[in-house]
Amino acid sequence: MFRLDLGATSRYCDGMNRRSFVQLGVAGMASLGLPQLWRAQQASAAPGGSSKKTSVILIWLDGGPGHMDLYDMKPEAPAEYRGLWNPIRTNVSGMEITELFPQQAKCADKFSLVRSLHHDNGDHFTAGHYMLTGRGGVSGADTQGKSPFIGSIATKSTGARQPGMPPYVAVPYGMSIGLRPGYFGANYVGAAYNPFETEGDPNAANFSVQNIQMSGGMTVSRLDDRAALARSVDRLRRDVETKGMVDAMDRFDRQALELVTGTAARRAFDVSLEDPRIRDKYGRHNWGQSVLLARRLVEAGTTFVTVHFGGWDHHWDLKAGMERYLPMVDTAVAALFEDLTQRGLYDDVLVVLCGEFSRTPRMNDGGNGGAPMSMGTPGRDHWGNAMFCLMGGGGVQGGRIYGSTNRLGEVPQDRPVKPADIHHTMFHLLGVDPHINFLNHSGRPVPSLEPGSVIQELL
Repeated sequence: MFRLDLGATSRYCDGMNRRSFVQLGVAGMASLGLPQLWRAQQASAAPGGSSKKTSVILIWLDGGPGHMDLYDMKPEAPAEYRGLWNPIRTNVSGMEITELFPQQAKCADKFSLVRSLHHDNGDHFTAGHYMLTGRGGVSGADTQGKSPFIGSIATKSTGARQPGMPPYVAVPYGMSIGLRPGYFGANYVGAAYNPFETEGDPNAANFSVQNIQMSGGMTVSRLDDRAALARSVDRLRRDVETKGMVDAMDRFDRQALELVTGTAARRAFDVSLEDPRIRDKYGRHNWGQSVLLARRLVEAGTTFVTVHFGGWDHHWDLKAGMERYLPMVDTAVAALFEDLTQRGLYDDVLVVLCGEFSRTPRMNDGGNGGAPMSMGTPGRDHWGNAMFCLMGGGGVQGGRIYGSTNRLGEVPQDRPVKPADIHHTMFHLLGVDPHINFLNHSGRPVPSLEPGSVIQELL
């Protein structure tokens, strides 16, 4: 394996001191290597290959927000169902959303809402695995991921949209229900397709992505120096039996090196270069700046970016939680659609907003086993029988509502959608063949996606 030693790093959270090097990956891709990643892409020549340049930004609401408090209001339902907030009109006739989303109400023509999504499971882990991989097999008693994240599969097929950029990035990390990378991991597709994690807070004044920074004394000119590279290759040759292997690796290793030595990735990850007025629109908080960073990354050529918004498990005191979180979601999502449109990126970037499940249509009494209201305002419990998914851009028409729930928001009333249907729609827009097989840990070929259908009405 080719390594370029860049000096010592600080101690990691596992207590080990490690060397910083370009190998199999930078950060989360550290067991197969970026060289192998790019080599596999070029060798795949997958059927159904596409010249599309679509990218995806998936905003993951970890913990599961309730559909009836966000995008599927039921103002005519009894009080214990309809919730604490009123719906407001949007700029799309017939589409109403929560009053806590005033900015999105102004740009609803840029996104569509799937209101009939369901997988019928209320276990955080089972639900998260369904939404992120399309498959079951895990539970709270067995949380280990069994299948690869759809973004890992997609980017194995597409690679990055531009050279020098990592194809799959998680901001600030890939995490599902406390597991990292959890169901955002590549599993049997290969660790090289785990997310590149930025870590840190993009809203912090000193934010930087350490995994693409060169350590003490090392400069781009030194890395580019032919003599230094020759010495590195000489060390490698001692471990390689034939010169042909070295020649074959050269092209791919240079691509791995470009991630560190090139300017594209370093500039894309540097959110401080952004116009302060644009930063203000997204919101000067972790969530807003994370979404802005995601936009910078897809603009520079990353194919799949996930953004983690955690803390949605509101079994009680729903009022305080929603009134804290929803305004941040509102500014970030509205700013993203406006920004993509103004930059001419709207047709090339698919934005998806969802969580692992929804919350019970009927609110509880706010007591969590104690006296009513003793834990604050009422809350909602786990519910996978009716959910929402927001989708916009990248080929999805805006201003549409697909499917509906019954009058109490309990179950889909028409055009029910499964997670696999969302995934097939995403793969279609990305130009990825959903029928490609991968060998699982038992050596059995497994299709990329479970059976499902592209939601043509959204396209």
